[in-house]
Amino acid sequence: MTGHGFEIGRDGPSAVVVGVDGSDPSLRAAAYAVGVCRRQGGRLVVVYVREPGGGVASMLDTTGASSAAAVRHQDDVERALRDPRSLADARGVPVEVVVRTGDPYQVLSDVAHEVRADGVVVGSSEGIGHRIAGSLAVRLVRNARWPVTVVP
Repeated sequence: MTGHGFEIGRDGPSAVVVGVDGSDPSLRAAAYAVGVCRRQGGRLVVVYVREPGGGVASMLDTTGASSAAAVRHQDDVERALRDPRSLADARGVPVEVVVRTGDPYQVLSDVAHEVRADGVVVGSSEGIGHRIAGSLAVRLVRNARWPVTVVP
C-alpha cells in the first residue's frame, strides 16, 4: 500500500520527549518514558526547562535570597540530569538531555517538533499554580500535535 504515510520498518516511536523538572511525578514520567523507549527501540529526549529570571517573584525578593536559591535548585537539577548515572534504568536506551530557558509548554513543543517526536511524556502537576495558568499536561493535551502521556 502506498500513500498512507507509513514508514517501512518503523513499528514504534523513534523519539520520545519527556519533561523533567526534578519533581517526583516528572521522575516517574522519565522512568515510564525509558520503558517505552526500551520496549519499542526508541531514543529518549529528556527536556529540562529552566525558569527565566524576573517576574513578580523577583520584584518581591528584595534580598535576592529566594532568587539565588531558585537558581541553585535549577543548577542542581540540571547537573543531576547531565550525570550519566541519573537515569540508571536507561541502559541500552539512547538518551539526549536538552536544557533550555523559557515557558515549559513552548520549550517542550519546540523540542518535540525539532526531534520529530512520536510522543511527549510529562508528570502530573503537583502545585496549585496550575489552577491559575493551567497545567502543563492540560496545555499539551489540548494543543500538541503529538500523543501526550501524563504520569501521576
